[in-house]
Amino acid sequence: MNDKLNVFSFGAAAAIVAAIGMLILGILGNLGIYSGAVSMMSQWHMFFSLTPLGILAGMIEAAVITFVFIYLFGWIYNKLK
Repeated sequence: MNDKLNVFSFGAAAAIVAAIGMLILGILGNLGIYSGAVSMMSQWHMFFSLTPLGILAGMIEAAVITFVFIYLFGWIYNKLK
């Protein structure tokens, strides 16, 4: 039985969730909802803004950062297991 975590799938799933979250935040921000969260995302992410291109760039940035961190987390988890 293989008890190892599939780190690529784990990272990819987390990246998809992060990208969808950024998309939802961008849409809600354009509707005037969650302006505080939009302000924080604009500060934390270099490429995020409420323009369509800014939302897409923020989604890609969030997906890449999330994939890297979750992939490393899963890799360390497998090494320690």
